[in-house]
Amino acid sequence: MIIALAAIASAIFMGINIGGNNAAAAMGPAYGARARTKKQAVILIAIFSLLGALISGEEVIRTLGEGIIPGNTITITAAIIATSAAAISLFIGNILKVPISASQSAVGAIVGIGIFYGILDTQLLSEIVGWWIATPILAFVLAYLSGKYIHPRMVVWLVEHESEAQIRSTIGKLLTVTGCYVAYSAGANNAANAVGPLVGAGFVDATTGAVIGGLTLGIGAIVIGGRVLQTVGTDIAEICTIRAIFIEVIVAIIVHVASHYGIPVALGQLVPAAVIGIGCANKGMATMKNRMVRRIVVMWVISPLVAGLMAYTAISLVS
Repeated sequence: MIIALAAIASAIFMGINIGGNNAAAAMGPAYGARARTKKQAVILIAIFSLLGALISGEEVIRTLGEGIIPGNTITITAAIIATSAAAISLFIGNILKVPISASQSAVGAIVGIGIFYGILDTQLLSEIVGWWIATPILAFVLAYLSGKYIHPRMVVWLVEHESEAQIRSTIGKLLTVTGCYVAYSAGANNAANAVGPLVGAGFVDATTGAVIGGLTLGIGAIVIGGRVLQTVGTDIAEICTIRAIFIEVIVAIIVHVASHYGIPVALGQLVPAAVIGIGCANKGMATMKNRMVRRIVVMWVISPLVAGLMAYTAISLVS
């Protein structure tokens, strides 16, 4: 009974911190562009994160549950340790108001467990790391090109063909659609980070795990999501509404494609990378608040290492 309660508690704690950090980051561009209030942003995140987890989340749940480490080797104790270690790493990011990657923390913790047992699917792990390297670069490049070449032409077209009221209405609707798509993609990809090890240990099935992950992501977005919204929306670069649309579309598509292939990608990297890319297209590197950017990059490197070390140490002590 105590073990079961500990397992549920670890999943809830992880899910809430994911919702507060990475899922909330999904609405950062629109919040920074003042297209949505903080309350509107977190409510939309809560709803669409749950939908994404339920409809498209099972592939990534299976990857984290039984892909990196064979599922039948994960004990419920190891699953609790992996989930808790990743959650603590994310919690630190939330305290510091830095958007770090739930996927990297979760994978780092699972790798720590795998190293202890001496069982890892290194080929799958290499593939995941490759996605982690490629996707933020892709997000940066696409955002830069969009901001440099598509954005100016779109602004000219809108000014020539629409009234100011029509432009404002159109942009508001687009931001709502794209932001919800990002939240959906975040739920599809990040629910696994909360429940993957528990599914691998046989504590819950993939469908139940998706429900738990989606609900806790939504709760986290509502309860603590505002802190990271502030960082992504206003503390990296200035964002206008049309640029926010580009950022959200780019990130949502990348995350959705990764979820289809069962790859846990770093949403906490993709959103800031796209924000930086479009900021560079706008006014160059001088517009970047370099102290915050450096802080984010450092946390990207540290978080999986910290989670892995904590998981390895903990499983060593209890085994």
